[in-house]
Amino acid sequence: MNDPGAAPSANEVWLAMADLVLDRLRRRAVSDATGLSFGKSRALRRLARRPMSMSELADALDIEKPNATTVVADLEAAGLVQRRPHPTDGRAKLADLTARGRELARRADEILATPPPGLTALSAEQLTTLAGLLEHISGDRPG
Repeated sequence: MNDPGAAPSANEVWLAMADLVLDRLRRRAVSDATGLSFGKSRALRRLARRPMSMSELADALDIEKPNATTVVADLEAAGLVQRRPHPTDGRAKLADLTARGRELARRADEILATPPPGLTALSAEQLTTLAGLLEHISGDRPG
């Protein structure tokens, strides 16, 4: 936003939103609290929703299957994940969280779910407006 009087472009606003949501300090807080890389804590958070095969986890994380297998092996070695037989596919294994893995996933979610102070300072009317704009942007509501 070079000209202070000019309206920001959609690109500039999108980058500002990305910076806000993908805030490195928040990612670092998750890593510090869990002792894991953000990517591994992200895997824990997905597995907290339900046990997954390596293919399902790879799809959920948008990574290659061998990478998902490596992540699960690392989490398993740390005592955060356990593999068990898939109930319907004898060739596959399901990755499921241990109690400690579930606790770290909960802690990561708690950190990520804490809004920045600027958002909590908004009025109910401003939050309603923002929610409506986000629905419009995401295509969940007609324009």
